[in-house]
Amino acid sequence: MQDEIQRRILGAFLVVMKPIARILLRFGIGFREFAEITKTAFVDVASSDYGLRGRPTNISRVAVMTGLTRKEVKRLRDKIEGDEDRLAVRTTPLCEILHKWHAEDDYLNRLGQPATLPFAGGAPSFSELVRRFGGDIPPGAMRTELKRVGAIQEEADGSLRVIRRSITPAGKEDNLIAALAHSAYPLMTTIAHNISTDDKDERWAQFTAFTQAVRTRDILRLRRISFDRLVEVSESFDDLFMAYESLHEADTDKDDRNKVAVGVFYFEDSQGGDDFEW
Repeated sequence: MQDEIQRRILGAFLVVMKPIARILLRFGIGFREFAEITKTAFVDVASSDYGLRGRPTNISRVAVMTGLTRKEVKRLRDKIEGDEDRLAVRTTPLCEILHKWHAEDDYLNRLGQPATLPFAGGAPSFSELVRRFGGDIPPGAMRTELKRVGAIQEEADGSLRVIRRSITPAGKEDNLIAALAHSAYPLMTTIAHNISTDDKDERWAQFTAFTQAVRTRDILRLRRISFDRLVEVSESFDDLFMAYESLHEADTDKDDRNKVAVGVFYFEDSQGGDDFEW
């Protein structure tokens, strides 16, 4: 029975692995490089999640759990402790300015929407916004870049109006890394959490609406409607998160910070569903 369960789970992971293989091959990454990070992940999780009395799992036990040699486990543990593969996905100054423009009361109009701001002057102005939240980037350079990516529009009087709430990272590799960190990782972490608990109150939200009966001629229209609705949903959660950020903005306890994410996505299978059946 256990062998059958494992076979079915591995079959499901084969389905999941196909788009991952497609991405890696697109960027010239082969199995050898992927196998190295996979082994690293196995050793990291086995070491941290299965220790006793708060201590990491010993090397011999990690070797038994993962099927790797003790020498290999030792090498990978040293690599993990050295932080060699740590991924840092930082918020860019552009994203931070757009976020604060939507979140801070000083830059909102009476309807709670981002106000149209004069470029210069005291609060509220675009230059003052950039000085507060843009680091050492000059306001003029920030304006130029936000206009370039189509996030703001300059009016005839020189004032600036937001026309896009978010921007896509430049370059396919940056876009991929952001998507994996902000979408794939939270989703897979949610799945891992939910299969690890039997307490309904401890489960995290995980829902997907699906159908197998959409005609090809209707796909384009459905795709557009889905995009618009998903934008509305994601922006409503962004508003909620910003409200909580503002609620505790003055708190001095920098350690009391938790990452929270809600993901929404659209998917279609134009290959006829050969990989799996819903």
